[in-house]
Amino acid sequence: MAVDGYHAAAASGDAVSVSDLVSTSERALRGIALFEFAKGGLAVVVAAALASIGPEALQHHIAAILGRLGMHRPNAGPTLLDAITPHTVHLAVAIATVYAGLRLLEGWGLWRRRAWASWLGAIGTAAYLPFELYTLWQHPAWVTWGVFLLNLAVVLLLVADIRRRRRAA
Repeated sequence: MAVDGYHAAAASGDAVSVSDLVSTSERALRGIALFEFAKGGLAVVVAAALASIGPEALQHHIAAILGRLGMHRPNAGPTLLDAITPHTVHLAVAIATVYAGLRLLEGWGLWRRRAWASWLGAIGTAAYLPFELYTLWQHPAWVTWGVFLLNLAVVLLLVADIRRRRRAA
């Protein structure tokens, strides 16, 4: 099993050098970058699927899923399915495309260790935290806690990177 300098020093009780901490920080940023690439790639797939399937087929598939779950009543009047129109599908495609572009841009910037990417990631991820706290308040579950703690860790890592860059400048 390979052991890097940080873990070897920690295991032996020796002092951990600043360069070991920086390499650990860089690995964390690379991990966040890979996660952002994955989210961006998934958003591209969603946008492409929405654009190719169209509103009628989308309505049909959602109605079938809701029917299997016992949640679809065809004669119940206007439903959420009525909101699926060509306009709303095009809007969803545009939103997914912009989201994908931002996630891929952030991933590229973090991978290339750009300071602006740390700012973009910290601000973008921190924007979710109030909504996640509200969700925790309303529906406390281990998945909700996991998402909140993961996003909080990402924000803290990116803020630490921003601070490290400021001290180095």
